[in-house]
Amino acid sequence: MPSSQAYWFHILAQHSPAARNLHAARLVEKAWQQNHRTCIVCDDAAVAAELDELLWQFSPAAFIPHSIVSDCSVACTDPVGILLCQPNAADWDTAIILSATLPANADQFARLALIAHNDAAVLHQARGHFRELRALGIEPRVHDYRKAR
Repeated sequence: MPSSQAYWFHILAQHSPAARNLHAARLVEKAWQQNHRTCIVCDDAAVAAELDELLWQFSPAAFIPHSIVSDCSVACTDPVGILLCQPNAADWDTAIILSATLPANADQFARLALIAHNDAAVLHQARGHFRELRALGIEPRVHDYRKAR
C-alpha cells in the first residue's frame, strides 16, 4: 500500500443509524474543505435520501454541493456523491463506506473511511470489512469512540 493512502474505521458510541449519518456528514464536510472529491457509499435509497437532506442542512455557513448517484456509469459532476452503486477509485479522492460490502477496488482509494454505529449487526459487518482490508495488506487505523466514555 503506498504511503499516500489512508484507511480508517470509525466505531461510534451511539447506537443509531442517524449518528452514523451525522458522522459521515462531518467527514464529508472536512474532506470537502480540503477540496477532496468525496463519495458516500450506501445500500439503501432511504439512507441516501437521509444523507441528502442532512448535507443540505448540515452547515448553515457553507453549502456542500452533492447529488445522489444510482448509476455509477454516469459521471457525478458534483464534488460529493451519495452513491447507491460501486464507486470507481479513480473518480474519488475519499470514499466513506456505509454499505454492507466493500468496494471491489477498496485497496485503490487514496482515503477510505468506514463508519459503524454501536449496533451488533453493524459491528459484525465492520469486523468483516476489517478482515477483508487486512487480507488486501491494509492495516486500517481504528477510532473507537466507545472507549472515550
